[in-house]
Amino acid sequence: MKAVLANCSASISELKKNPSALIDQSEGEPIAILNHNRPTAYLVPAETYELLMDRLEDYQLGMIVIERQNERISAVEVNIDEL
Repeated sequence: MKAVLANCSASISELKKNPSALIDQSEGEPIAILNHNRPTAYLVPAETYELLMDRLEDYQLGMIVIERQNERISAVEVNIDEL
């Protein structure tokens, strides 16, 4: 059995009937969309999705920084006045 990673859930039939009402009732929380009592999708408000994408981008940029810090050993020192 899969874990449901949301406090709210709805069937696909409920989603088809009135998606806007589901979003309003969730008060910004994710909604697990169930098919035969198993989560098949998660519905999140646009604001929440945008926040998740921002955090994912920040994480990816952080990983690039860590990766590049390890490259400092092979870096060539340059004096800005000589450029």
